[in-house]
Amino acid sequence: MKKNNLFFSMLIIILINCSNLFSQDWPQFRGIGRDSKVTGFKSPNTWPAELKQVWKVNVGFGDATPVLSGKRIYLAVRQNTDEVILCLDAGSGKEIWRSAYTALAVTGPATSHPGPRSTPAIADGKIVTFGVTGILTCLDASTGKVLWRKENPENAVPQFYTGMSPLIVDKICIAHLGKKDMGQVVALDLATGNEKWKWESDGPSYASPSVMTTGKQKHIIVQTEKNLIALSLENGKLQWQVATPVQQRFYNCTSPYINGDIIYYTGQGSGTKAIQVVRDGDKYVTKELWSNPEIGAKWNTPVLKDGFLYGFTDQKRLYCIDASSGKTAWNDNTVSSDFSTIVDCGPVIIGLPSTGNLIVMKPDPKAYSETAKYKVADTPVYAFPVISGNTLYVKDSENLTLFRVE
Repeated sequence: MKKNNLFFSMLIIILINCSNLFSQDWPQFRGIGRDSKVTGFKSPNTWPAELKQVWKVNVGFGDATPVLSGKRIYLAVRQNTDEVILCLDAGSGKEIWRSAYTALAVTGPATSHPGPRSTPAIADGKIVTFGVTGILTCLDASTGKVLWRKENPENAVPQFYTGMSPLIVDKICIAHLGKKDMGQVVALDLATGNEKWKWESDGPSYASPSVMTTGKQKHIIVQTEKNLIALSLENGKLQWQVATPVQQRFYNCTSPYINGDIIYYTGQGSGTKAIQVVRDGDKYVTKELWSNPEIGAKWNTPVLKDGFLYGFTDQKRLYCIDASSGKTAWNDNTVSSDFSTIVDCGPVIIGLPSTGNLIVMKPDPKAYSETAKYKVADTPVYAFPVISGNTLYVKDSENLTLFRVE
């Protein structure tokens, strides 16, 4: 009998460790690869009637997606007059440490979103946050000790305050700072905050930078308020740029999707486009592969799955585009939300509109195929669901909730 108990105890430990092995961190905006893809998610044979809520914690105001690293989850939120960086135990939701500073109030048309919108970035034992009023902070991820901070004494922010999520690559922090018509992309040493280079020109948009490897060169792809540009990671020199003018009531707030040497971009009110970056002698140039004026997003970046782009249109509908030709595969009639996030979970695609109705769908280029739908929040959600294994963290306007798919 004792041998049987020992066997089952060891089996449970092995299963738990295997589950942790296949779980994935979410260390930055749009996940580990900055492409909204996760691994290790196992789709149940029969989806449950509802998701199991494990815990729910009131953390403060904010639209920023949390970041997950190992057994800890980190958030940037607003509590009263302070912006707060929280470190919680990922399993229980209990607070491990907190760091706070006084921040200016959000005024004007952005008043209804007083908290941070920028997803932190965590790497090399450090976490970088970007406050809603443009304060850039680097902390020790284990203790919460502030390592360096870049203040914003002139309160230089875009019209609706900040929406850019910082990028960490090769121990360098990349951020786009400034205000309308006057911005600077900065590369800072992650350990010290010292400036390595700076590119000054367009003001920041509400999109976030990504890294693209072209040949042996790493380029930082940035959607500014006026252009899509590439900067050398080594020295910040401009490599190429594509004009991205917006139509009325649109803003450049959709981050591009990078796949090898191809970039898909949308959000200007003029549909979706694909460009390819090629080497031409000693410089890089872009060529347009296709343009689809019928389907475009306003707030969200699509995901690329098996040669097709899936996302939410600016008309609040789910869509699918053939990524090779740009032709519309389908455009569903169900109205959802134009502010939505979408994640490729392998066997399924999970979308989370601001309505709080989490959508599970099969990646099917023939037609929209909904598998399940769950109400996961009673207040608006503007953050990505952080998915690790079969657990989902949902940050609504004030709370963080852990759900489990069983």
